[in-house]
Amino acid sequence: MWIRSSVDATIVECRIHPNSSRDCIDGIKEDRLCVRLSAPPVEGKANKALIRFFSKQLHIAKSRITITQGEKSRIKVLCLEGIGQEEVLSALSLTL
Repeated sequence: MWIRSSVDATIVECRIHPNSSRDCIDGIKEDRLCVRLSAPPVEGKANKALIRFFSKQLHIAKSRITITQGEKSRIKVLCLEGIGQEEVLSALSLTL
């Protein structure tokens, strides 16, 4: 499952596609949320762009979003503190 609840947080598993024409969600493929980012995968720019993207989409502070796995991989696991699974799905306009 690409999204699951944890204690006071939601865990989201993503596959990142850097160097895209724009920042957007590309759906769910292979049980991962596909996210396209315009930032290059150099010096952590894509990681910062991913956190900024989720912060804007979910209307939460960037400090409440951490990459728990995959700092240097295209497959990343995010921890979104203080937001529920249903809120994430609603804000991203997705369903299970």
